[in-house]
Amino acid sequence: MNGTRADLLTISLFARATRLSQKALRLYDSMGLLPPVFVDPQSGYRYYHMDQTETARLIGLLRQLEMPLSRIFEVLQASEIERAPLVRAYWREVEADARQKKQLVQYLSDVLEKKENHMFEIQTRQVPEAKIITIQRRVYANDLPAFISEGFGRLMDHLKAADAPFAAAPFVIYHGEVNHDSDGPVEVCIPYLGTVDPGSDMNIRIEPEHPEAYATITKAQCAFPEILKAYDAVSLWLKENGKMCSPLACREVYFENWDGAGPDDLVCDIAYPY
Repeated sequence: MNGTRADLLTISLFARATRLSQKALRLYDSMGLLPPVFVDPQSGYRYYHMDQTETARLIGLLRQLEMPLSRIFEVLQASEIERAPLVRAYWREVEADARQKKQLVQYLSDVLEKKENHMFEIQTRQVPEAKIITIQRRVYANDLPAFISEGFGRLMDHLKAADAPFAAAPFVIYHGEVNHDSDGPVEVCIPYLGTVDPGSDMNIRIEPEHPEAYATITKAQCAFPEILKAYDAVSLWLKENGKMCSPLACREVYFENWDGAGPDDLVCDIAYPY
């Protein structure tokens, strides 16, 4: 402890000086964001120094932005020159999330008002039987892109090491709803030729021959919630044409290199087996 007890403020006085509640100060202490400079070992009373008011004010302002405490900890741990870029990066994420929610509101409005969707041409095809290697996992919406990217990467590396070429385009099967409350499961799949031993969490099986209806979409249209429109369009086509969905789940077939594609390039088929 620097200085004397007379230099310090009780938690109630420090709360008044910083306009933070005592409950908030105790939380920030437990998170390591703003620990008191001294805690009386007998009474457990917390004492703060006036020099800590600047940190307290910064925390309060960041909370006004609804920045999570874990992100605030990162800002406080960063050097002074790194702090402003971290705040700007966080706000870019907030704005991107707001744009996505605005698009979702428009999508929901269209659904509730039963507006017809004529954006997509629905086609059909017969998909031959294929031997596929897969990784399946339960994931929520926030973790889905990372899982798909990582899963495809691992499967591709595994097939390359076994000198087993692709037999068709990679695809993702959704065995259940994926959102903030439901976790699928989701299965990344690659059809291949040759002989491959499965990895520790990989599975090899035969995907049966089947017909499917599909809509082809651009990379930009793969973004949520825009991609939902393609799913709706294929589902509606099946209903209007008296087709029953098969036990095989809906899927996204990625026939182009994702990283090399531009936003207007066609990269994916939204497909429903029937």
